[in-house]
Amino acid sequence: MVLFVYTATSKLLDFEHFKMQLEKSPFISAYTDWIIWGLPIVEFTIVGLFLFQRYLVFALYASLFLMSLFTTYIVMVLNFSDDIPCACGGVLESLGWNAHVVFNLAFMALAVICISLSHKKNSPK
Repeated sequence: MVLFVYTATSKLLDFEHFKMQLEKSPFISAYTDWIIWGLPIVEFTIVGLFLFQRYLVFALYASLFLMSLFTTYIVMVLNFSDDIPCACGGVLESLGWNAHVVFNLAFMALAVICISLSHKKNSPK
């Protein structure tokens, strides 16, 4: 939850920088107008889902999906693009791209662990 609150808030607080970086981003610049609003909304929506026990597993899957998309994008940029701008904000902007992949993989692993534990907890004994 904290990760998504932080990233969505930092995008909105430094909106012009976020927009400018997206406009320069390989592969997705054509979708900037959708992403600049859609991504923070999706991140805050996932946070909202985490607040309700009923939607916890869905929120975990949504988090895993979003982090997987972003990690795939980073890997594509690292392997298939010459220009690598960062649309991250705050502390995350100081991470290198490889460190960012590791950071994302760690959060993805946490989501998988939580999903697994949730399924074990809810499975009939």
